Amino acid sequence: MKVRKAVIPAAGRGTRFLPATKAIPKEMLPIVDRPTIQYVVEEAVNSGVKTIVLITSRGKSGIEDHFDLAPELESLLQKKGDQKTWQEVHALAGMCEMISVRQQEQKGLGHAVLCARQAVGNEPFAVLLGDDIMDADPPVTAQMIRAFEEFGGSIIGVLNVPREQVHLYGAIKGKEVKPRVHRIERIIEKPSAEEAPSTIASTGRYLFTPRIFDFLEDQAPGRGGEIQLTDAIDRLAKIEPVYALEYQGLRFDAGEKIGYLRANLHYALKRPDLSAGVKELIREFSKKI
Repeated sequence: MKVRKAVIPAAGRGTRFLPATKAIPKEMLPIVDRPTIQYVVEEAVNSGVKTIVLITSRGKSGIEDHFDLAPELESLLQKKGDQKTWQEVHALAGMCEMISVRQQEQKGLGHAVLCARQAVGNEPFAVLLGDDIMDADPPVTAQMIRAFEEFGGSIIGVLNVPREQVHLYGAIKGKEVKPRVHRIERIIEKPSAEEAPSTIASTGRYLFTPRIFDFLEDQAPGRGGEIQLTDAIDRLAKIEPVYALEYQGLRFDAGEKIGYLRANLHYALKRPDLSAGVKELIREFSKKI
């Protein structure tokens, strides 16, 4: 079955970016001149996804507005003769079908994914975390869809991380079945360096069979008193094959300040209209260090 839908959890409060996120969803913070979440939606769409299920909460309507038509703004741009900007703004509403689902209580990532059950239905689906930005060709989600088509089981996007950082992720124990592909035997949410079964860590991209919903439905709260997606994956892996794919590409954790700054620099340097100026800024500031 084709992977046609993707879930993007975007209900978090963004406390690490206060006071900037007091009135603005963290997903709308710009990376250069695009909201963070636009990079994530574009990855899904460029991977063949047709429908985005956006998990939101109170105060997040700005995300929905961003991917809607804006007649007054578009009319103004056309009157100014700014065809290029008009095309960019107008195209946002036609990128994909977007369904918005409210997560009324913040009960964890696992609960956020469970909120999408009715919208997803009985078919495989991707999950892309809204503050993990991936720069890859082909897109990371496309790489995972290819792996799903080959192996037929749920796929977790992973990277090898330094052992001193493994406590920030879900770490897997698995058996390599192909270069960069591991069948998961166990996955542990944010283990200590001593507890971690490996340094292969989940990093914000998932592709699930609909069976995951059965485990999320009765998943007991785990670390932090929240319903952890990792705990449900661990249980799923005991019933049906679940694989970890070491994807190829760059990852930026835009949910923390240094990662967010790195993402801005990376994407600015890729822009022909900005790269020269950014390089000059880097040279200027490097003299002050």
